[in-house]
Amino acid sequence: MEFHHVSVMPEEVLDALQIDPDGVYVDCTLGGAGHSRRIAERLSQKGRLIGLDQDAEAIAAAKERLAGFPCRIDIVHSNFRRLGEVLSELDAPPLSGVLFDLGVSSHQLDTAERGFSYMQDAPLDMRMNPEAGQNAADVVNTYSEEELSRIFHDYGEERWGKRIAEFIVKARGEKPIERTGELVDIVSRAVPKAVRRAQNGHPAKRIFQAIRIEVNDELGILEAAFKTAVHHLKPGGRIAILTFHSLEDRIAKRTLQEMARGCICPPELPVCICHHQKEVRLLGKAKKATKEELAENSRAKSAKLRVAEKLAVEQEEVEEHAGA
Repeated sequence: MEFHHVSVMPEEVLDALQIDPDGVYVDCTLGGAGHSRRIAERLSQKGRLIGLDQDAEAIAAAKERLAGFPCRIDIVHSNFRRLGEVLSELDAPPLSGVLFDLGVSSHQLDTAERGFSYMQDAPLDMRMNPEAGQNAADVVNTYSEEELSRIFHDYGEERWGKRIAEFIVKARGEKPIERTGELVDIVSRAVPKAVRRAQNGHPAKRIFQAIRIEVNDELGILEAAFKTAVHHLKPGGRIAILTFHSLEDRIAKRTLQEMARGCICPPELPVCICHHQKEVRLLGKAKKATKEELAENSRAKSAKLRVAEKLAVEQEEVEEHAGA
């Protein structure tokens, strides 16, 4: 199956990164290279693009779609939790921009055998890196009722999570739950029909999201990765983060706000003793997809784009003095 993924908010991402033809850019979630191809088109022979992805199918597609550009291109099969190590291994200079396009790709959702979609019957997998260890079937069949309830509440924000966990444990007592269709059927039986009618979308969507996040540790690696990216930016370089659900967005928003703060001492202290310096300047509020894009790509509905610019030490000091 050809790797198909429609990049969300492509023009807004390019505007956010303010592409310097001679700059160095990192796409931490390469996917089908939709965003990266647009970046590469704007880079000169002196420019450089580094792309990371943990999905081997994405890597193969990206290599094909990024061939022939004049800039230097490095494609790395790795999770962005290793961003710092990858940049060190590649001897990368300070970066002009870093992009995170989070969540699951269209290709992963549409490829039934990957097990990401609750709308297609397939083996319970959901690994973004098929070579990784734990898959969705492991979570569903080995986690305790309490653990399942927790991830459904925390990662799926599903208020019927406890009851769904009870039904899963009961069902797996009779036979292992191995397919997405089986799990959808269990969720449907756990949530009353009247509630399902009143809810926005099938509850299985939130349950699948929660399991996918758990399988791939999607939230646990975000804050550290964002901070690593900012650390490697040159002054004036930008970080752009595309999120697709509230949990990702909260982490992105909180992390960028923390890095945009100066003193973090308790307000009752008469003088600053933390010496915490601002690292970034926030560039406006989160942007959303236009109506025109939503008409063509419904998966952009929940997308939010947050952008920040790396400050120079001199800028930080001037701003601190100005605020004193």
